[in-house]
Amino acid sequence: MSGTLRIGSRGSKLALIQSAWVRDELLRYHPDLRVEIEVIQTKGDRLLDAPLAKIGDKGLFTKELEAAMLDGRTDLAVHSAKDMPTEVPEGLVIAAFTVREDVRDVFVGGASTRLRTLDDLPRGATVGTSSLRRRSQLLALRPDLDIVDIRGNVQTRLRKLEEQGMAGTILAAAGLVRLEQPELASFAFAFRQMLPAVGQGSLAIEARADDGRVAALVAPLIHERTTLEVRAERSLMQALHGGCQVPIAGFAEVSRVRDELGVERLLLRAFVGSVDGAKVVRGELAGPAQAPEGLGIALAEDLLARGADEILAEVRGAL
Repeated sequence: MSGTLRIGSRGSKLALIQSAWVRDELLRYHPDLRVEIEVIQTKGDRLLDAPLAKIGDKGLFTKELEAAMLDGRTDLAVHSAKDMPTEVPEGLVIAAFTVREDVRDVFVGGASTRLRTLDDLPRGATVGTSSLRRRSQLLALRPDLDIVDIRGNVQTRLRKLEEQGMAGTILAAAGLVRLEQPELASFAFAFRQMLPAVGQGSLAIEARADDGRVAALVAPLIHERTTLEVRAERSLMQALHGGCQVPIAGFAEVSRVRDELGVERLLLRAFVGSVDGAKVVRGELAGPAQAPEGLGIALAEDLLARGADEILAEVRGAL
């Protein structure tokens, strides 16, 4: 296909790298296409001094990009899938979830720290993160730690670590890989320690629902395995009425081994916790990979029945 395609992107270095990757993939499949990237600032990019939980999470990093598509300025938007609310505005759809990078969270220590595991952190050490999901899981493991809010791009956070004397911060491994800085990670968290954000590691390509041309152009970028996993995770999040303002984690994984009937299986793990990590509910459930939404709903119902409803009500009431 030929013609011009306009991508809306946030202006951070990581966002532009992600949008450039999508551009290059589109050109690989459609060499006659012309692809332009338009930088659009979002509310989440402007309000860097406020904790995420205090400024709301409905379209915090997506609303302005979506407005540009709806008014015809751009044809699609590239998001980190973990930033996508579970409800997409009328007239728009998620046209593709791309292949996942490393889904784990990693600990990034200050320049003077030499850490290999969470146990190496001194008692009472200060760790920076604006994520309630990370805060809750970290405090569930190490209630002695002092957690403070920290936001900004990777370089900004590293500078703040040194300026404020923090022991470190927690970032998504996928972001460091895309920035070509994986060596910044002191260690990666095991899934039993810290589950990632819903959709972490994948890119979500959003487009107008009635734009068949864009859907056809983007179709080769759809990664089927990732799509099944993220659909299960987003279904879980939606059933829990979650977002950035509540400590919820979810990670689904398509098994490489089929069951005795030859059916692909999907394992979904989840975490719901109080902000201080004192109350947690964990769970996991497996089911047919071709029914990801049902699996997400079923696990959400199990978590709610085992106390997640009380934890979430308490968290929302405190915000």
